[in-house]
Amino acid sequence: MKPIGKSALGQLSDMDIRLLRVFKSVVECGGMAAAELDLNIGISTVSRHIKDLETRLGLTLCRRGRAGFALSAEGEQIYTETLRLLAGADAFRARVDEIHRRMGGQLHIAVFDKTASNPTSQLGAAIALFSDLAPEVSLHLHVAPLNAIERGVLDGQFQVGVIPGHRSSDTLAYDELFAETMLLYCGAEHALFAGEPAGLKWEDLRAHRFAGLGYHSPNMDISQQMHLTRQATGYDQESIATLILSGRYLGFLPDHYAQAFVQTGRMRAVHPELLNYACSFFSIVRASPQASRVTRAFQDCLRKAHAV
Repeated sequence: MKPIGKSALGQLSDMDIRLLRVFKSVVECGGMAAAELDLNIGISTVSRHIKDLETRLGLTLCRRGRAGFALSAEGEQIYTETLRLLAGADAFRARVDEIHRRMGGQLHIAVFDKTASNPTSQLGAAIALFSDLAPEVSLHLHVAPLNAIERGVLDGQFQVGVIPGHRSSDTLAYDELFAETMLLYCGAEHALFAGEPAGLKWEDLRAHRFAGLGYHSPNMDISQQMHLTRQATGYDQESIATLILSGRYLGFLPDHYAQAFVQTGRMRAVHPELLNYACSFFSIVRASPQASRVTRAFQDCLRKAHAV
């Protein structure tokens, strides 16, 4: 990447920050047409802002055409730096609000998928408490894979994450919130759907194809512990459910999420008394520096909602 000197950028202005926010939205939406809806401005304006940013930086950030939208190598680096810059700006704004003893600005919360249907999750109640406590704070709720949430909290993209517990890091602070039960499921066309043989054990599952999550998680831990060979990989619960519904794979799902499929006869739990594991969920924030007043307030609301 060419070095950015005075001739390329000069001082960073409010307009530059605005252009970088547009660029971030375009990247995360996967193109200008999708970003048009996210930003609530016309696609021609989005395109002009990206061109203005490229001119300011002296770089080509993306390629657009019949082949679709794609970041250039320089664009990928600028996107990474944009995340750092905007996270720093948001942190500065939060510190100023804290000095004034007020709660404003934005709060980005990232949650692991399929938690809304969990009856032990009180995230909605926590959000209600927080919204009443800090009505001027703009909430942004994201759903992301476990590893993306951890990474996002560490780099400042998210202030709070809610994830299944799988390993601990000294760079994060954890609060246990709620739990869920994971059961092994098969689809209606699977050989085990009619009923499992008497005395079925964990080791008997090795004769069947297994679909598991493709990143470090309790799901990966149990498959490695029980020596299940993963022959299909998903990256969220929705993808695991789809693989199970094919009738060709076994896979673990939260019982509350799978309930709708079970009720319609599309899948069933296999020997649930044995083939299960418990999963606890935690809120995470950066251990250092101290979280902002807004983040601490949301943490308190999470604790109160889940203490009931």
